[in-house]
Amino acid sequence: MSEFPWLSILGAIPLVGAVVVMALPRGRDLLAKQVALGVSLLTLAWTVAIAVRFDPSAGGFQFAQQLSWIPQFGVSYAVGVDGIALVLIALTAVLTPVCVLAAWHDADAGKRSVKAYFALLLVLETMTIGVFAATDVFLFYVFFEAMLVPMYFIIGSFGGAQRSYAAVKFLLYSLLGGLLMLVAVIGLYVASGGGPQAFLLERLLGTSIDPTTQKWLFLGFFFAFAVKAPMFPVHTWLPDAASQAPPSGAVLLVGVLDKVGTFGMIRLCLPLFPDASRWATPVIIVLAVVGVIYGALVAIGQRDIMRLIAYTSVSHFGLIVLGIFAMTTQGQAGATLYMLNHGFTTAALFLVAGMMVRRRGSRMIADFGGVQRVAPMIAGTFLVAGLAGLALPGLSSFVSEFLVLVGTFTRYPAAAVIATLSIVLAAVYILLTYQRMCTGPATEETKGFADLTRREAWVVAPLIAIIVVLGFYPKPVLDVINPAVTATLKHVGATDPTPVVHVAEGTQK
Repeated sequence: MSEFPWLSILGAIPLVGAVVVMALPRGRDLLAKQVALGVSLLTLAWTVAIAVRFDPSAGGFQFAQQLSWIPQFGVSYAVGVDGIALVLIALTAVLTPVCVLAAWHDADAGKRSVKAYFALLLVLETMTIGVFAATDVFLFYVFFEAMLVPMYFIIGSFGGAQRSYAAVKFLLYSLLGGLLMLVAVIGLYVASGGGPQAFLLERLLGTSIDPTTQKWLFLGFFFAFAVKAPMFPVHTWLPDAASQAPPSGAVLLVGVLDKVGTFGMIRLCLPLFPDASRWATPVIIVLAVVGVIYGALVAIGQRDIMRLIAYTSVSHFGLIVLGIFAMTTQGQAGATLYMLNHGFTTAALFLVAGMMVRRRGSRMIADFGGVQRVAPMIAGTFLVAGLAGLALPGLSSFVSEFLVLVGTFTRYPAAAVIATLSIVLAAVYILLTYQRMCTGPATEETKGFADLTRREAWVVAPLIAIIVVLGFYPKPVLDVINPAVTATLKHVGATDPTPVVHVAEGTQK
């Protein structure tokens, strides 16, 4: 138990910042932006302080804090982080100031409130930190549902022409998943016998639950996480939401919020319902492989650049789920690292694409051409982010995708071989898109393109740097992740398959 509330302060910093932003006098829009950026950077600094003090070899949850919240139902305010949670909190802390800086002019036009927009970004950061840090199942559910509110308003109030439709679709899908999860939370309380601290993860781990009940509870949680992920076939809300959200909102939606789904599978589904997880694995593996190929194929046919990036994420999340349910250390370590790398890669793609869309006034790929001639820095950063998305060796996604495929192959070779086809498909949709938008002679509409401004350079430079550094040296992150992955698989009762070595006849063993 931590004597100092590191995680509570981490979650409180952006929340207090949001209140300060909203309390500023009317007309102080620039000050609101500056306060939001400063608060997000302070949150990042606090996250770095936590990461420095984190001991990967210690095991269990660190910086833990536990207070009784609703004692009548055994609900506690309990937070703590292992290596997996810490990595995802760090992802949130890095992307939020990047998004605040990228969104500098997103709410300037029309009658939209600049203060409200930046306050919503900070509130969203608090909610995502809370869901990654929660070690009480009911508290996890509260943050899981609370995340919907700021994102709904970010899409519905500050998005594109069809923002209302996209926001409502996002909300309805998420609420349906959340409703089933609430039923499963109540069922878990009953099945575990209730009592004090009924929802604490440490108490629930190893609790004996009837096999049939365990399957129903697993399905309730898994469906909610599959919708959030998004996983085929409950992914259809994502292209609308991501394409209609402002670019910074799309980054936080796809880069951070969607990770809550795959994180929930690791944090709750596997350790709480190990038998049901093994029972459902064959079907989930099939759905994951279908999602990998389907997402890539549909991305190839997209004419809207934002929808294309959204569909690539459906394919990538299929790979992440595949790694999680391969039930191997390589697969799950790769899946967790993939969550981190996908967040940075997708952020770069959405933000650079948003810069081009803002200059051209259109999201249609066919309306661009020759961007690299007039704005080489924009075209170059888009190419690097795209190459990272197709897992080019030397860039961040390669190591994570390789680990997922190797970890899957040791247990499900057919699934791994089929999923490997996504690499070829990714090359098609990334390189074709770059060719259509950036190569060739500049069109009349793109001749006046300005290259990266100083502010935009500060937005993309950290993302490109992280993509390159993690591509060459992912070891520090994997050192943090691996102990948590090992602990998760231990709770599930899964071990890595024993390698089979074939020795030729007549040779010495």
